[in-house]
Amino acid sequence: MAVATWNGTMIAESDKTVVVEGNHYFPPDSVNTQYLRQSTTTSRCPWKGLANYYSLVVDGKTNEDAAWYYAAPSDEAATIKGYIAFWKGVDVR
Repeated sequence: MAVATWNGTMIAESDKTVVVEGNHYFPPDSVNTQYLRQSTTTSRCPWKGLANYYSLVVDGKTNEDAAWYYAAPSDEAATIKGYIAFWKGVDVR
């Protein structure tokens, strides 16, 4: 079971994550979306495609662009379509 926490709060929990390049990608239905705020930030991975970001907001604190996902990944990364990964101090165990 993988669990993502930040600022003392569980953001996501799943036994069905997909691990890519050492990152756990959580199924969308395993993420507590009330903590996510859409960001305008994007980045491009050479093989996965265009990534979009969320900021986390917990107890009045914001962690900018701490989560990302691929809405329309390349065919090679199709298994993570819509799945959400975390970084920037989010503890994933």
